[in-house]
Amino acid sequence: MDWNHRFAGAEYVYGTEPSEFVAAQGWRIAPGASVLSLAEGEGRNAVYLAGRGARVTGLEAAPNAIAKARALAQARGVAATFLEADLARHDWPQRAYDAVLGCCMQFAAPPLQGQIFAGMARATRPGGLVLIHGFATRQPAYGSGGPGAVEQLYTLDLLRAAFPGWRVLHQADYDAEIYGGAAHCGRAALVDFIASKP
Repeated sequence: MDWNHRFAGAEYVYGTEPSEFVAAQGWRIAPGASVLSLAEGEGRNAVYLAGRGARVTGLEAAPNAIAKARALAQARGVAATFLEADLARHDWPQRAYDAVLGCCMQFAAPPLQGQIFAGMARATRPGGLVLIHGFATRQPAYGSGGPGAVEQLYTLDLLRAAFPGWRVLHQADYDAEIYGGAAHCGRAALVDFIASKP
């Protein structure tokens, strides 16, 4: 996937409102908390969390998506940092963030997926949270977004195994209607996972 091409144009491919997951679970992130948001795209989730008082850094590979994220933050009157980063080569900080968010970042096949999960764990402070949301393995049958490759999709067993010993605060595998712009629209198979680092 050429993400810079995907985000070309003035429209916000996934819309400007936060994902349903972030809107529903954002209360878990306290005002003033430091948040790392991965594959942030055009800024919708980072801007929402910044509007709730979090100190957000969004990582994104596509420069034109970052430009739109910065424009969205300015339009909403919030401060957020957006950095260009390739998660396959990212130098993950150690214990640097109160929360690390990965929302619909299912561009990565194994083993890169496992490398990203390990990076998320490394970057989270003890007592901090990882928040992961994405498509379940039955999603290709729905055709409402996400990759067609089943190995890039999530199960709760996969996510629990990626964060062994963490305290699971919320986990769900469910179907729901989504609307994240034209790219994510309709009935979808979804997985939520939130855990606290020991």
